Amino acid sequence: MIIFIFFGLNALSAGQATMGIFEQHGDIGACNLEGNLEYRPGNQVYYLEGSGENMWFDKDQFHFAWTKLSGDFIIRAKVGFIGKGVNEHRKIGLMIRSSLGTDVPHINGVVHGDGLTSLQFRREKGGMTEEKKSRAWSPDILQLERRGERYILSTAQLGEPFDTIVLSDLDLENEVYVGLFICSHDNNVKERAKFTNVRIIIPASENFIPYQDYLGSNLEIFELETGLRKVIHRSPLSLQAPNWSPDGRYLVYNSEGLLYRFDLEFRIPELIPSGFATSNNNDHVISFDGKKLGISHHAEEEDGRSIIYTIPIMGGIPKRITELGPSYLHGWSPDGEYLTYTAERNGKFDIYKISINDKEEIRLTDTPGLDDGSEYSPDGKYIYFNSNRTGSMKIWRMHPDGGHQEQITFDEYNDWFPHISPDGRWMVFLSYQKEVRSDDHPFYKQVYLRKLPVSGGKPEIIAYVYGGQGSINVPSWSPDSKRIAFISNSNMKQFNHILKE
Repeated sequence: MIIFIFFGLNALSAGQATMGIFEQHGDIGACNLEGNLEYRPGNQVYYLEGSGENMWFDKDQFHFAWTKLSGDFIIRAKVGFIGKGVNEHRKIGLMIRSSLGTDVPHINGVVHGDGLTSLQFRREKGGMTEEKKSRAWSPDILQLERRGERYILSTAQLGEPFDTIVLSDLDLENEVYVGLFICSHDNNVKERAKFTNVRIIIPASENFIPYQDYLGSNLEIFELETGLRKVIHRSPLSLQAPNWSPDGRYLVYNSEGLLYRFDLEFRIPELIPSGFATSNNNDHVISFDGKKLGISHHAEEEDGRSIIYTIPIMGGIPKRITELGPSYLHGWSPDGEYLTYTAERNGKFDIYKISINDKEEIRLTDTPGLDDGSEYSPDGKYIYFNSNRTGSMKIWRMHPDGGHQEQITFDEYNDWFPHISPDGRWMVFLSYQKEVRSDDHPFYKQVYLRKLPVSGGKPEIIAYVYGGQGSINVPSWSPDSKRIAFISNSNMKQFNHILKE
């Protein structure tokens, strides 16, 4: 029996078809040439054009695409001017505004045509614009976050970490206008800009309780060649750990203890029957031949400890693999014989492998700290994993027998869940800031997805993500090694109209 699950969030209204996640757009102030917003839903890209004399002193003139928000939020985009331009002081960026008047209190993160980047703000109606300049020059990633009366501008050149500016005491209305803007700095000229990977995020509240409270989820696909991120499905529920099928036709993810197959052509989730295993976590892996699915189910008869099972890829009655728990699945050998997993035995968390035929458990690591996230390389020569044995969480690899353990990453971040591309050339992994405890991979943090050549080199940030636990726990490369699937998060219950996109 096939069971289809509809969350009702993918219908595209005429308004969203033309404006994406924004409610409206228009000129602010007396612009001589009317601006415009063009949204292309196929690649989720926004093109903004507008004139306007300036955004400075006690009044503003610019074109604005906006939506109304209350409380705390984050807006992020990759930004760039189109064409050489006329005035070097032309401006693009992200705006938070108390109203649509020309002289009202506001704050914006702005990149000028000459590269100057700053946080600009007006404290009161009719007041003068103030500025805090950034050390960044011509960044293409902008992020503006509101936390109460605190505003944080984060900027980066794509591939590099964020640099931040903070303003701690700006009092705007609770409900504000939030969006993208462009100003030509010449009222008789229209300039044009492109905004990609645009996200508005409602973060977890301060009293959020992990593993009890959950945010909604964006199922995203990232294209390595173009850098484009596309949201292909939204849900107010917690979706976790998309795993790409070897035939490229669907993704497998978990939600509320169950497993779902998401058809990439029809964009429909389908429940995968898993018998008694209805408390599955996000440690699930598809075999290299695409015939089986390994799962980690919190078994009631084992006092809720995670036990590893396998089921046919289309679903069925689980076959128990590990005798002891907790055991958290992470990898499947290319020949289909072994599963690798993290297990707690005698108070220590280490990496083990087990034959799915004779069920013999073999310990592969035995060091202080936590070893986790084990995954075979496609050629079967290595098992990659993450370990905090040095004091911070880093990527390591070893031979399949546990020998020759060597460290791969070395910088200041805490790195989790290495995944090797099917062609064996690239590794992607999740990186937390050093403020996060090295043995923890929490939900709902600002994290980086990073890419590293398997042959060696410097890690490069490929995506700036609000997520963490559940974003990319399992193998998530497309079979052609050109795309990656992952989960980002937002409280969609507080931003219902975005769900219609």
